[in-house]
Amino acid sequence: MNLDPIFESVTEGDVSAVESGVMSALEAGVDAATILNEALIPAMDKVGSLFEEGEYFVPEMLIAARSMQAGLVILKPELVAAGIEPIGKVLMGTVKGDLHDIGKNLVSMMLEGAGFEITDLGTNVSPEKFVEAAKEGINIIGLSALLTTTMPAMKMTIDAFTEAGLRDKVKIIIGGAPVTAEYAEKIGADGFAPDASQAVTLAKSLVALRRL
Repeated sequence: MNLDPIFESVTEGDVSAVESGVMSALEAGVDAATILNEALIPAMDKVGSLFEEGEYFVPEMLIAARSMQAGLVILKPELVAAGIEPIGKVLMGTVKGDLHDIGKNLVSMMLEGAGFEITDLGTNVSPEKFVEAAKEGINIIGLSALLTTTMPAMKMTIDAFTEAGLRDKVKIIIGGAPVTAEYAEKIGADGFAPDASQAVTLAKSLVALRRL
């Protein structure tokens, strides 16, 4: 079965077309992993490329990511039943004192579209909550901050992982409007991404390194 219509529907952000396309593919006997790996994930890769080329902007990325998630909701039970494992497990959250979540939500959706399993702790997340939640087989921690006044909470969270003896077990990446690569290096993060598309690339590279 030709999966191109699902691919195109995701890139165009057509939720209903994605849902009907995924259902039709499953009914036609296409397995969930094939739909995921040959339609949904490549579509989100394309969306990321269009963003980096300046053809798509944040609204288009959000719309495409939501359409991808609509397809993923249908596929998830099938993927679980088939024992398909995510490429990595990511714990996301906006740090303590910060209530902004649009950027974090977009990164979460893009990562999910790339094949990661996401646990989203929401906003105003304390270092202790990050540490506790990361004990369940998490590979990557994603910290978000939109205010310069809450950026120090990123370092506090990284320090909390060190104190808990877990720092060497996870990779910690940071992002948000005021955050820079220099700040990431200064506080001991494993990486920085200026946008959702590059966050996916960074997460994939960190997961690949862990497998070496």
